[in-house]
Amino acid sequence: MTNFFGRVKSVEQSMADTDEPETKLKKDLTAWDLTVFGVAVVVGAGIFTLTARTAGNVAGPSVSLAFVLAAIACGLAALCYAEFASTVPVAGSAYTFSYATFGEFVAWIIGWDLILEFALAASVVAKGWSSYLGNVIGAGNNVFVVGGHSYDWGAALLIAVLTTLLILGTKLSSRVSVIITAVKVAVVLLVIIVGAFYITGKNYSPYIPPAQPNETGESGIHQTLFSWITGATGSQYGWYGLLAAASLVFFAFIGFDVVATTAEETKDPQKSLPRGILGSLVIVTILYVGVSLVLTGMVPYTDLADKTLPDGTVESSTLATAFEAHGITWAQWAINIGALAGLTTVVMVMLLGQTRVGFAMARDGLLPRGLAKTGNRGTPVRITLIVGVVSAALAFFFPMGTLEEMVNIGTLFAFVLVCVGVVVLRRTRPDLKRGFTVPFVPLVPILAVIACFWLMINLSIETWIRFVIWMMIGIVVYLTYGAKHSVLGMRERKELPSYDDLTPGSGTGSDSGPTSST
Repeated sequence: MTNFFGRVKSVEQSMADTDEPETKLKKDLTAWDLTVFGVAVVVGAGIFTLTARTAGNVAGPSVSLAFVLAAIACGLAALCYAEFASTVPVAGSAYTFSYATFGEFVAWIIGWDLILEFALAASVVAKGWSSYLGNVIGAGNNVFVVGGHSYDWGAALLIAVLTTLLILGTKLSSRVSVIITAVKVAVVLLVIIVGAFYITGKNYSPYIPPAQPNETGESGIHQTLFSWITGATGSQYGWYGLLAAASLVFFAFIGFDVVATTAEETKDPQKSLPRGILGSLVIVTILYVGVSLVLTGMVPYTDLADKTLPDGTVESSTLATAFEAHGITWAQWAINIGALAGLTTVVMVMLLGQTRVGFAMARDGLLPRGLAKTGNRGTPVRITLIVGVVSAALAFFFPMGTLEEMVNIGTLFAFVLVCVGVVVLRRTRPDLKRGFTVPFVPLVPILAVIACFWLMINLSIETWIRFVIWMMIGIVVYLTYGAKHSVLGMRERKELPSYDDLTPGSGTGSDSGPTSST
């Protein structure tokens, strides 16, 4: 009987599959395109809202240091992504990397996990985009109500338009992304430059405010896993608040891993992928730290804390709060425009990432293989349409709410496997050509795993429960469909030609055959 838990797809097989005419992606992207995609997906509405909220409620002026700590954790993972992407330049990102190191079963798990990250993130962010559009045009939320249920037409419309762009071509999507990204970066720079004239040095003191008891701490399954394990009640500000803030603002960096999903469409992946991944991370870190320094220098951090209104609702601060305190009334309009532009590119690149992961899984037979067909423009039309329809439906019919945290835990789980995979592939395939190598292996990957795990245990217990349920559903889907229809498994059972049959003269070494399992 086939041991599907041990089937490993060699790097050579992954590379050979990219040459099949019916499933071949067009190589259009440069290092500049990848950097734009990275900045496009990472710089979203979070920079306009998360920074102020975290400074006021958790860390005070030290939120700028929290961004640096989060960037270090993210950078460690980015180094691992850069090595993998330059070594295995195949669509699918962490899914493809896991297939080459841990085997088919783990690859499916991470692919299922990435579906959670990308598709759900696109729907969640699209609903945020719809809300900002309502603010800009003065129409409130773009929803209509039927029978007591709200339907978000604005979010669905955005996804429909962006799905069409992705079908027309990745290069076209990149050009549109350049324009929109330029708008939101210009808004961020405007905020930094104008705000710098209103900085008062005393607002930075104390940089790390004294710790205060957190009287609004969550309990039960709503508290973080770390709090439950240690029995800690938490605190605001102080060193604990700084570390908690780093966990919160880390999620402002989520998305750079999407760059790795475009590896197969990159002209010079060995050089362009590392430059795109690391370059985009450096740019967004500078922007985040700049915004946080300006924000906390303009007003006392206590002015940024949540305020309870007379009707009992809670009002959170944004970047506009600091500008309004100085009578700069145009700030809200500019921030709305910047957030609108930011969210547009986030949704587009998240959809791009999801289609490429689904494309890779379909080409391997773990999803229906017909979904891996590419059209005349070299894009996977079928899987793109399906992803667009599903994401639009989720955004149109369902409130996202706390499901945002599931995006975070899915991302961190992928980070952990990629970091471990770098160490594994270094030992099992030291002969592979690597366009970029992580320094100080295994120290850097180990530190990356520790950092990601720390952030994971600072998520709520209910998020962990939902994540486990989603993974269990994925295992059932794999056992009932993927394991039976896997191309690698069918080659094992001689239902399809083996890799050696397709590449005569390639040798019969351990990595040239269809599998390394027994």
